[in-house]
Amino acid sequence: MTKLILPIELATEIEPNLPSDTKFVRVDSDGNFDGDPSDAEVYLNGFKLKPTTLHKVLETAPKIRWQQTPSAGVNHILTPTFLEHDIILTNGAGVHAIPISEFVLSLILYHAKQLRELQASHDQHDWRKSWLVLPELANSTVLILGTGNIGKAIASRLKAFGTRVWGGRRRPEALPNFDKIVGQNEWHALLPEVDYLVVATPLTPETKALIDEEVLRSLPNHGYLINVGRGAVVDESALTKALTEGWIGGAALDTVSIEPLPPESPLWSLPNLLITPHTSAISPALKERIATLFLDNLARFRNGQPLRNIVNKQAGY
Repeated sequence: MTKLILPIELATEIEPNLPSDTKFVRVDSDGNFDGDPSDAEVYLNGFKLKPTTLHKVLETAPKIRWQQTPSAGVNHILTPTFLEHDIILTNGAGVHAIPISEFVLSLILYHAKQLRELQASHDQHDWRKSWLVLPELANSTVLILGTGNIGKAIASRLKAFGTRVWGGRRRPEALPNFDKIVGQNEWHALLPEVDYLVVATPLTPETKALIDEEVLRSLPNHGYLINVGRGAVVDESALTKALTEGWIGGAALDTVSIEPLPPESPLWSLPNLLITPHTSAISPALKERIATLFLDNLARFRNGQPLRNIVNKQAGY
């Protein structure tokens, strides 16, 4: 028999499909249980897991051997307290690739086709179009930092527009839909030729403030930055300076260092910056994909088979 801890927000998708010889307790976002979790071996955490909730679960359920998170990023889980425990951690890599890649395409098109300006003209009942020059994506260059499931999905969609797609990753290797992939730090030399810089990397000690003043100054003045990774990968003070002084053409952030972003944050008022509330992964199919991955891994766990998406806790992803 295997006992599980399931988050309330995913219980409906998972419980009807569990093997008959499993038991479970539910946990809410604050770490409150509807039963006794002390003998649970498996923990599926919920969305936006708070460190206080994680630590409460670990203290109350000391027999956990495997934890799965629905997120791709795990920086919020790899706390010193978690790392003291011998727990296998698996993530949700792959379940977000479709909605996030579609979102990135929408952000690129939003900027290229000047939809903000067109909406303003609409609102003003202004038919004039002599000022409009709408760039094409064909023959533009997109550099994607992070070529995992999300980066690959972005690349496959970009190729349909005839773009040049470059990638940056720690260990370069040829991948479908990428015209060029370079290794760690080698991508800096490509920046002057990049029209769109897409950040899809996990947050690790190596990637914190990766997009700094040097990177932003190296982009052409029409370059556009998109971050769908983690907020702290972008140095927000450097970005503020870049947008205020016009080093680059604009930016779109689906994630920021402090979430939710306070209403008084100066980021909201920066020119040519679009902020969205960490919503790029949200999709009607998301919970079903999370459940499918978890149930497959649960079967593997019970049968002693290798789990999918095991996180290297030292590397941070």
